[in-house]
Amino acid sequence: MKVLAGTSNSRLCENIARQLKLKLVNSNIKRFADGEVYIEINENIRGNSIFVVQSTSNPANDNLMELLICIDALRRSSAKNITAVIPYFGYARQDRKVVPRTAISAKLVSNLITNAGANRILSVDLHAGQIQGFFDIPVDNLFSTPIFAKHIKRKLRINNLICVAPDVGGVERARSLGRRINVSIAIIDKRRPAPGKSEVMNIVGNIKNKNCVIVDDIIDTGGTIVNAAKALKDKDAKDIYVYITHAVLSGQAVEQIEKSQIKKLITTDTIDNSKKIRGSKKIEIISMAPIISEAMKRIANSTSVSSLFK
Repeated sequence: MKVLAGTSNSRLCENIARQLKLKLVNSNIKRFADGEVYIEINENIRGNSIFVVQSTSNPANDNLMELLICIDALRRSSAKNITAVIPYFGYARQDRKVVPRTAISAKLVSNLITNAGANRILSVDLHAGQIQGFFDIPVDNLFSTPIFAKHIKRKLRINNLICVAPDVGGVERARSLGRRINVSIAIIDKRRPAPGKSEVMNIVGNIKNKNCVIVDDIIDTGGTIVNAAKALKDKDAKDIYVYITHAVLSGQAVEQIEKSQIKKLITTDTIDNSKKIRGSKKIEIISMAPIISEAMKRIANSTSVSSLFK
């Protein structure tokens, strides 16, 4: 078992290697002058099980291409099997045709990764569960809910909590977290007039004088979460805490969060945001390295991954 680190999230790769007590594969990943990706593996990996860790976050196209070329290099180096560890799976939001004549990019990306030579996929909180079916190889989808529940119990230590789904699609995620911390849930009814924009229409559930925990998988520009926090406050909620798996944080997202009525936003390190949130007083990062490394170990040993979440 060996771990090859892509360049999208070096800190997470190092933390995973530390958890597994392994050295990262000696490799040279660089760009030509025109932006083409070049990779050279500087050690023998013949017959080894290789895990290549690479999030397809911003710049999504560059990081995706790097992942594909890493997989191809490993295949041509006679690796026994290749597991693509993709903590944040980009293009996952385009998983179906919502309007005519659009691409289903999640399916296209899954085909690219499979054809490049990956034998297995390991990801975290896929935006849509059906993406697992887009692959013709095994897919393990890890969940951040247990880590969030542990953080709430150990760090927040506040009473009168309620879990809030920011939209109808996030109900199952909110219910799962609510079950783990033994609280009820509420649902925000929102509309999307255009991509990246949202309007809160109604709130289903009693959130008056309660501390709200909004849980979601992705925060991009921050508009949805900021609007949700304002709507909850307008309905007399107390403090607003937000738990997000993948913090894309495009544009002025960090500034919006800092000015918002969110008391604390907790996210994971599936995307490297160390530079973006430097100096932020509201954003906290918790690591997915322990759960990802444990899943990798179980895959290498052919033992159950799903039992991690029981």
